[in-house]
Amino acid sequence: MPDAFTVLWAHDTCRYLRKAARVGERPPVAFSGVHSSLPAWSGARAGDEVYALHVNKCIVHVVSRMRVLDTERRDCCGAAPATWQDPAFPGHDDWSMLGAGGCGAAPVHVDAPPVRFDVPVPGDLLAELTWRNRRGKTRGLKYVVDGRLQHSISLQGFYRLTPESAEALADLVGSTVS
Repeated sequence: MPDAFTVLWAHDTCRYLRKAARVGERPPVAFSGVHSSLPAWSGARAGDEVYALHVNKCIVHVVSRMRVLDTERRDCCGAAPATWQDPAFPGHDDWSMLGAGGCGAAPVHVDAPPVRFDVPVPGDLLAELTWRNRRGKTRGLKYVVDGRLQHSISLQGFYRLTPESAEALADLVGSTVS
């Protein structure tokens, strides 16, 4: 059974998505990294789903629901850089804001619907979302007050959802398909 994860897309990432007119387009790739500035998509395998989340004014939004296809460098990524000055993934320049320039960035090819910023996570669901680590220990979000997320620290990273929370987010995203 595939797993589901969340990753937080920061304000800068989302600002660049809007500025580059990527809202309404389907991302073919995201990037994993080895530095805290770019979360490592460790544990994600082909078939797993990743929910890209964004927090704006204490409201959590589902920006994309990506199904992982693979984590290999393909021809579509372009030539590997010969020097540190060369772009890491010239074939994915249109989506570089998703972390192509991050420390130790690696491509994660995905199948995803168009990027959007109009799917808020309802406050009651936000308070119920849970994640589990590899040892099976679960945790919820901290700093949820009156259905609003006061601090995004507990979303920063790449975390495995519990099956129930993955199903709840799938239902939310599925119910908002235009």
